[in-house]
Amino acid sequence: MISLKYFFGIDGGGTKTAICATSSDAAKIVSEITSNAAWRERGIDAVIWNIKDVIYSLLPCEDAQIGGIAMGLPCFGESTDGDRELTKAAHTAFPGIPLYLTNDVEVGWAGALGLSPGINVVAGTGAIAYGKDEQGKTARCGGWSEFFGDEGSCFWMGRKVMKLFSKQSDGRMAKDRLYDIVRKEFSLQSDFDFIDLMYNKYIGHRDTVASLQLLAKKAALEGSPSAKSLYVVAADELLLCVNAIRNRLQFNEQPFKVSCTGGLFKCGNLILDSFNDGVEEIGGVLHTAKFEPLYGALLLAFEHFNNPKIPILVAKLETV
Repeated sequence: MISLKYFFGIDGGGTKTAICATSSDAAKIVSEITSNAAWRERGIDAVIWNIKDVIYSLLPCEDAQIGGIAMGLPCFGESTDGDRELTKAAHTAFPGIPLYLTNDVEVGWAGALGLSPGINVVAGTGAIAYGKDEQGKTARCGGWSEFFGDEGSCFWMGRKVMKLFSKQSDGRMAKDRLYDIVRKEFSLQSDFDFIDLMYNKYIGHRDTVASLQLLAKKAALEGSPSAKSLYVVAADELLLCVNAIRNRLQFNEQPFKVSCTGGLFKCGNLILDSFNDGVEEIGGVLHTAKFEPLYGALLLAFEHFNNPKIPILVAKLETV
């Protein structure tokens, strides 16, 4: 009796790593969450060997074979030396096993659009977009760095909240609900206590700064003009990425598909109204994300190593 081969998808992130597996007939999907894949912080070997431990723990028996692994990792494709060392470590950990290494942004695209041509925009802690056309040509935009990029992200929004509060405090802008909400949130006795608070607990911590976006959301919902305008500007920044990718690719299908994922888009109409209008203006149509990024990684594993069975996997994922 020939045993089934198993395929793995890895969605590596800066906070956690999600790993899932299924057999070649996609009969059952299993998954596990493990520690982050931030290899620049943890080291390449620590990340790869942790992934290996989880993968082998998910195999149903000792003689089960691995048919292929698609591994989406943060920062892949952004460092020639880093990519070389990551690839080397992965092949050392999984000798003879087919591997596909990519940036986690492709994993997000694959899940959101189910491998179909189009563009996926991610606006979470950072902001990045990725697209693929019918000819298989790909393009990426954004995601450069929180220091000089990531426009339209929650981190970018958090920094804007800091700026708006300081300007409203000292009279460079008219005060509105955002000013009141920030003061109340941090129980500020003096507005200048905000400086100490930001340096001690926020600046230098991406996730913490990004969480300030929630104060902008609260203020916008309570009528703050300055907070509302942040979401319009964020939509404009993200649309620049969509348009840049559209100009670099050739989509046969018109209107071309655009999906959006990430925490900023959970703000609903504050961001979606402007974003949707902008997508339509440049010839696109907004689609709800089909699958989560983890399943996008599994779809990529099937695309590269078990292609004829993609329809079976898609049908299975639609029931998960």
